[in-house]
Amino acid sequence: MKTLLSIDGGGVRGIIPATILQFLEKKLQEFDGPDARIADYFDIIAGTSTGGLITAMLTAPNDKKRPLFAAKDITPFYLENCPSFFPPPKKGISGCLRTQYTVWTGPKYSGDFLHSTVRRLCGDRRLHETLTNIVIPTYDIHLQQPIIFSSFAARRDELKDALLSDVCIGTSAAPTYLPAHCFKTEDSGDKTRSCSFNLIDGGVAANNPTLLAMNHAMQEPIIPNPNILLSKPSIDDWPLEPLDLKENESSKFLVLSLGTGHNVDRYKATDAAKWGRSRWLLNGGNPPIIDIFMQSSADMVDIHASALFKGSNKHNYIRIQEPELSDDRSSMDLSTEENLNGLKMIGRKLLDKPFSEVNIESGHYEEVRGKYAMTNRDVLTRFAKELSAEKMLRELILRRIQL
Repeated sequence: MKTLLSIDGGGVRGIIPATILQFLEKKLQEFDGPDARIADYFDIIAGTSTGGLITAMLTAPNDKKRPLFAAKDITPFYLENCPSFFPPPKKGISGCLRTQYTVWTGPKYSGDFLHSTVRRLCGDRRLHETLTNIVIPTYDIHLQQPIIFSSFAARRDELKDALLSDVCIGTSAAPTYLPAHCFKTEDSGDKTRSCSFNLIDGGVAANNPTLLAMNHAMQEPIIPNPNILLSKPSIDDWPLEPLDLKENESSKFLVLSLGTGHNVDRYKATDAAKWGRSRWLLNGGNPPIIDIFMQSSADMVDIHASALFKGSNKHNYIRIQEPELSDDRSSMDLSTEENLNGLKMIGRKLLDKPFSEVNIESGHYEEVRGKYAMTNRDVLTRFAKELSAEKMLRELILRRIQL
């Protein structure tokens, strides 16, 4: 099996998948001990925007070659830092005027605190150093095309081995919210070789990176990282064939896709019919066009993935998503204490909601009924058991090879 984790973009709403991941890691620790971490169980972790930041936090190594963050530490990180990432506007008429002026003349936020925090956390770590394979999409506005950063490409070409901090800043540079990000990579052995990137939020291309992760899994041989296996094998010891996917067989995947919530009733056609450019693009600092194209991108990927896994392999693909956010909760940048704690509670309540799957025809989430009816908590517990069993199987294969 190839095990994949995908995390959507969504700004402060990253608290929702962070809460889900905390539960999943706790279950893995119940099965395999207190040192178990998310990165130990997934061949590929993909994340866009805020999901890209979570991906880096879960996979960047500390001095002991273990993840910088346990899953339980991500939500407190968001609660502590989001008010500084997205500071609320000053109150009163002057504050309102300043907000409107900022919206018209530049990005809503400077990004200074976000950038400095990300650089402090990631340090000089690069893509090839992550504890498991990662995939993070961005969009290059100079080339006018998506740029997909991955640890696979980083190991092959030094020009693609960017700093994790630059990748995180680039993938989270949401248009109108945060400034675009420019950086350059160089070949240490050949100074004439360099590559410049001019990046904005990966959500404009793949707000839900599930299919990107699957695409890489189909094209790349997956070699378990020696740092996360008990028997510490040599890379040469691992047989590629059992994990080398020759064709698109969904039975060989075990996929968990985490959304950041969705509000289906935020806008009405009767209102939008009267909007001009300023309303579509600005709307008091909450541009509808950004919400719409990022959410539509995520939903289309979910529909395609569900179609790929239909039939006997449908339970190899798990999508956990909150489909009904209120206006405040659906904001990507509302960093009040009340809203951040509210998102945390949504994540917790989501665990006890009935497991739902997208209806491929309507696009709506529908509760799974009958013999497969479970809560999201039950589904994740079962998923954790499958991840633990897969890891144990790999250990047995390696030990057999070494004997």
